[in-house]
Amino acid sequence: MKKDDIINELAKVLNSKKDAKTALESLITCITEALKRGEKVTLTGFGTFDVNDRKARKGRNPQTGEPIDIKASRVPRFAAGKTLKNALN
Repeated sequence: MKKDDIINELAKVLNSKKDAKTALESLITCITEALKRGEKVTLTGFGTFDVNDRKARKGRNPQTGEPIDIKASRVPRFAAGKTLKNALN
């Protein structure tokens, strides 16, 4: 399912594709901004979004085998909630 598919599903409930697109984009923006600030975003029953810090480390270029330095970075992480897990099993 892609973003447009989600918008179409939301439009069935909201009776407006424009409102559905605005709602989805607002949700994505809200979650993104909270993660940028280092906050955890919890949607009870669905899951939790948070940020994980990766340390700088050494790696290897797979083509040449040459050692490279990999910079430290922040990556998003999602942990599924109990209700979502139960819905899939």
